[in-house]
Amino acid sequence: MSVHKLNIVSLIRKKRDNEELSPDEIKTLISAYAKDQVPDYQMSAMLMAMFINGLNDEESAAFTSAMLYSGEVLDLGSIPGLKVDKHSTGGVGDKISLLLAPVVAACGVPVPMISGRGLGHTGGTLDKLESITGFNVNLDLDRYREVLAKHNLVLIGQTEEIAPADKRLYALRDVTATVESIPLIAGSIMSKKLAEGIDALVLDVKYGSGAFMREKSDAIALAQKLVKIGESFGKRTLAFLTNMEQPLGYKIGNWLEVEESIDGLRGKGPDDIMELTYVLSGAMIYLGGKAASISEGIKLAEQAVSNGDALRKFRDIVEEQGGDTSLIDHPEKYKKPEIVHEVKARDDGYVFSIDAYSVGMAALELGAGRRSKEDRIDPVSGIVLEKKLGDQVKKGETLAFLHTNNTTYLNTAETLFQKAVVIAKDIPKIEPLLNCRIDKDGIHESITQ
Repeated sequence: MSVHKLNIVSLIRKKRDNEELSPDEIKTLISAYAKDQVPDYQMSAMLMAMFINGLNDEESAAFTSAMLYSGEVLDLGSIPGLKVDKHSTGGVGDKISLLLAPVVAACGVPVPMISGRGLGHTGGTLDKLESITGFNVNLDLDRYREVLAKHNLVLIGQTEEIAPADKRLYALRDVTATVESIPLIAGSIMSKKLAEGIDALVLDVKYGSGAFMREKSDAIALAQKLVKIGESFGKRTLAFLTNMEQPLGYKIGNWLEVEESIDGLRGKGPDDIMELTYVLSGAMIYLGGKAASISEGIKLAEQAVSNGDALRKFRDIVEEQGGDTSLIDHPEKYKKPEIVHEVKARDDGYVFSIDAYSVGMAALELGAGRRSKEDRIDPVSGIVLEKKLGDQVKKGETLAFLHTNNTTYLNTAETLFQKAVVIAKDIPKIEPLLNCRIDKDGIHESITQ
């Protein structure tokens, strides 16, 4: 079907009236939009119709496929082994990719990781990597293949060739209030990941105050949709539901999170960071065929950290992609912020709750994030937590240190942080970090099968 034979208005009306679009109609529509043959105002109307009425499984697969094949789908068949990547739906203090990628690569599984930047309250892997002086995330696809073949690992940003229709559609969704749609989110995520040339995918789907999906039920629905799409394309796909009711680890901000990642690769990371790293790594090692089970994969991941292989792999990829390896060896030599401001507790009690979204927004105010895509990030800005959920505190005790080079929004950041942390007389009930595992066969309480 050509775009000339496609009546865009009739398709909008069809979806508006909650009728099913055929795969051919979706493919032609997305292809035409990517070629500027459909104007933004019509695509905006279609996105709203999709947002309101949803997409069924067949439509979701067609939508993902159309965006996937709008650009180049990489063939990594010349590189030995099953290629496995991981995707997180985003969170505060979520630096897991920085640890997980070298851990898995050190265990012999190729990890072709194409990541994104932070926007709003969540950080981006690319911004964290670029806080390492000299680190180049803008490799072309030939260099991408070369680095992956050499190190079993490459860490870059989305290129112009990868799912260009998704890039345009996401920008349009962002300004038409159509972002929070499970099928549209799933199609966006999976089109980019499938274009990388992967054989399998592990998903970290978060819920809670600091997550994109606040309700657990919505996170489960998204995880199921992502798994179904991945499996429909012949890629083994596992999802884990994780709790984002408080920040991950103790450090929030770009270089601060690299610093905490280095601690983790030395085996000295916070418990929640290490738990999530080992489980997700174990699943990737299992899907990559280097372990007979997730449990065995976890043991191999722990071994790669304890024997130093994972840290050496991280150092190697920093060097390969132009980064200053002396900062990996001696992170304490990194430039310091001009201001380190203490936030003190106003009451005695226990940390009863932490609104991770507000903590993320406080870090943004300090310079660690962007209000718009054009904003520059200050790599040293951010927050170092001293207390987390369930910790006992006394009035006047330090809750956190705010790092910044700009006093303009320091008071705003402190106000946001103080409101985010609730201190009460009661000890809170703390949910497990990992909630369940989701695969093609359903939802499983056992994380490691």
